[in-house]
Amino acid sequence: MSDIAIYGTLIAGAAATYVWRAGGIALARRIDPESPAMGWFACVAYALVAALVARMILLPGGPLATTGLVARVAATGVAVTILLATRGNALGGVLGGAGALWLAMSLGL
Repeated sequence: MSDIAIYGTLIAGAAATYVWRAGGIALARRIDPESPAMGWFACVAYALVAALVARMILLPGGPLATTGLVARVAATGVAVTILLATRGNALGGVLGGAGALWLAMSLGL
């Protein structure tokens, strides 16, 4: 592939990305974040995240499939407990859940 093709592809990809970002910025000024439509989008986003987490727990793929259901459920419980105890500290929840999963796998659960 020639240098012109590489740079052309890079410029086209950047232009496509930044056109949509600029459009989003222009529209964001006109959108009321408290509107019913934005509430609906937030609900859909939370539902998608919940569905993905449930799928990872119940029907895991890849390396997670080698862990037991008990280990996955326990790690999720630890993560949610830490998340709630720290008033929404996502990093603490993720690290706590990962640590709990590692511990459960080490114990053979």
